[in-house]
Amino acid sequence: MNIIKATVAHSKLISEIGKKAFLHAHGKSAPKEDIAAFLNNYYTEEALFNDLSSANNLYYIIYSEAQAVGFSKIILNEANDHVMEKNITKLDRIYLLPEYHGKNLGASLFNHTMELSKKQGQLGIWLYVWTENEKALRFYKKSGFQIVGSHDYQISETHTNPNYILFLKY
Repeated sequence: MNIIKATVAHSKLISEIGKKAFLHAHGKSAPKEDIAAFLNNYYTEEALFNDLSSANNLYYIIYSEAQAVGFSKIILNEANDHVMEKNITKLDRIYLLPEYHGKNLGASLFNHTMELSKKQGQLGIWLYVWTENEKALRFYKKSGFQIVGSHDYQISETHTNPNYILFLKY
C-alpha cells in the first residue's frame, strides 16, 4: 500500500475512480438523469483538473500493489455553521473502489488524511454523509464522529439527498 499526493496529472485517474465509487455508493440515491448530471459536474477530467488546480484542495491517492484504488480530498480551514471550533478540515471526498472494500485500505487512507489535517494544526474534521449510507455511518461513528446537523446535498438542479453533518474533534 502506498499513498501519494495527487496533482493535476492525476485528473483522469481520479475521475475514473470517482465515477465508479460514487455510482457504487450513491447510484440509487437519485434518478439516473440526476446521477448523470452530478457525474458530469464533478467527475469529468476537466472538472477534476480544475479542482486539483486549487491550492485549497488537497487530494491523495491510495495504491494497492501499484494499482490506484481510491482517493481522498480535504479542504483545510473550512468552517461549518454547525461546528463551533475554528481551524477545522472538511473531508470533502473519500472513495475506494468497491472491489477493494474490506481490505483495510479505506481505513488506511482515512487515517492518513486525519494525520495530515492534524499536522496542519487543525482542531477537528467534518463531513457530509448520505443518511442512507449505513456502511459509511457505522465507520464514522466507530471512529468517534458525532452527528451535529443535517444538510440537503445537491445532486442536480432538481434533486437533493438528505445528509448528516458529522464532526470529530481532535
